[in-house]
Amino acid sequence: MTRVALIAAPYPLDEFPSPPLGLCYAAAAFEAAGAEVVLLDYIVREYTPEKLKRELTAFSPDIIGTSCVTMNFKGAAAILSEAKTACPTAHTLMGGPHASFDIENTLAAYPAIDGIVIGEAEETLKEFTAVFKNKESWNGIAGMAFRNGNTIVRTSQRHFIQDLDTLPLPSRHLLPLARYKALGFPVSIITGRGCPNRCIFCLGRKMVGFQVRHRSPERVADEIESLLALGFTIINIADDLFTASKKRVMALCHEIKKRGLIFSWSVFSRVNTVDEELLLTMMDAGCTSVSFGIESGNTEMLKRVRKGITISQVEKAAALCHKVGIRAHASFIAGLPGESRETLEESVALKNRIKIEYGFHYLAPFPGTTVREEIANYDLTIHSDDWDLYDADRAIVSTSHLTPSEIEAFVEADLKPIHDNWAAIQKKCRKGTATEDEQLMVLGNRRMNFIFKLLNQDLLDKLPPMPSDVQKARTTAVTTLAGQTEETLDFTEFTLKDLLKKEWVVFHQTGETGRYAWAGEAPRTDTSEKQKAG
Repeated sequence: MTRVALIAAPYPLDEFPSPPLGLCYAAAAFEAAGAEVVLLDYIVREYTPEKLKRELTAFSPDIIGTSCVTMNFKGAAAILSEAKTACPTAHTLMGGPHASFDIENTLAAYPAIDGIVIGEAEETLKEFTAVFKNKESWNGIAGMAFRNGNTIVRTSQRHFIQDLDTLPLPSRHLLPLARYKALGFPVSIITGRGCPNRCIFCLGRKMVGFQVRHRSPERVADEIESLLALGFTIINIADDLFTASKKRVMALCHEIKKRGLIFSWSVFSRVNTVDEELLLTMMDAGCTSVSFGIESGNTEMLKRVRKGITISQVEKAAALCHKVGIRAHASFIAGLPGESRETLEESVALKNRIKIEYGFHYLAPFPGTTVREEIANYDLTIHSDDWDLYDADRAIVSTSHLTPSEIEAFVEADLKPIHDNWAAIQKKCRKGTATEDEQLMVLGNRRMNFIFKLLNQDLLDKLPPMPSDVQKARTTAVTTLAGQTEETLDFTEFTLKDLLKKEWVVFHQTGETGRYAWAGEAPRTDTSEKQKAG
């Protein structure tokens, strides 16, 4: 049987790491093709080259694959290079939007990457599994790129899968699920693929097509039921445009209600695709928040970036959200082509008028986007091709009106009241004068950071053998973990007790000793300790 190891590369906490949906779809495709698959998740586990080598050697894969976006591309490519060193006879693949649209540079810079899966991957992976040992056969697999000597071969374009219901559900059983549940971010699903819009800064249309292909409400509800059975209660619907079809949304909400599925969910939408009836129906089925990409408060800018919306539509959608009582979020981009202080001020004026939650991101001209490929047509200069900087959290472009530092200074000045308010709330908590809601906000943030340290440093796994007595073991663990995370003993004990109560962490007793482990994972053994020490 063909053995496939898929690798989830590290992802920073401030980017809200959640179970890797695309990689789980890839795993399901490999499994459907008859392969044995493991998923080495370094999003919620510590990554070291030694650990990677140990885990790959133990599995001995025939195929090693990963997927990434631009901001973690370099890290993912480095890990795939380490994997090739550990398993030199394995075939290495990379997928995802960055590799799909930066093929030549990726293959040139990383000789350890044998092939790139372009765009929608499932059918490509299925065909690859059957013939991967014969490289001459790769030419007949649509949707791939690879080297043939000094030449880069790009095969024919892969047609999009028209019936998404034919896809197996994502293989989330391969993930360390207890770790994700402890971290607390929503788990993502898709109800369709495709984006009919032409925004110049986005890859959605090129990655998954302009025609929106929907999964059936029944199939989506099946997946939701499976997630609820796994213990997830918060779901993010990650469609590029969930509200592309009102009829389809209404049908899905009806299916959710008919089955009595109780969960909270969020969506990405557009201001010109919602109305009062739709929002009320979504809320009745459990939808708690809607995110709108607004990008700019300047009419000419919206036209320039081909956003396809108007200011009046933004104001109407926000008013509807206020009226029905659904939480709404507006996303703005700073540093769009031709950006000036005046256009940024119009964005601020718009977000002040609509009075919904908002956030500013900085333009990141990803490979494959229109704004990058046709930059000569725009008032824009890109100052870096360091992909680590493409996280939309810093300015890497300038216009004829604004430098990167001026763009950042404007956004920081606008966000200063928010940052100051958060600092004030934290200070009130320290003084004991915070409200209950403020205390919960600070406690939740503190808990999230503490748990992420446990996860991405494997602190729980590294605890030494404990006394078999549960109370003594917990006291010892609390003292150790508090010191490693620079947390208080009280908070560490409170959090560990909660993890044990929810059964996301388990204490395994063996004779006179015991070990802590995340639920579903075997506790560390003396043998593995010696291996790690070596």
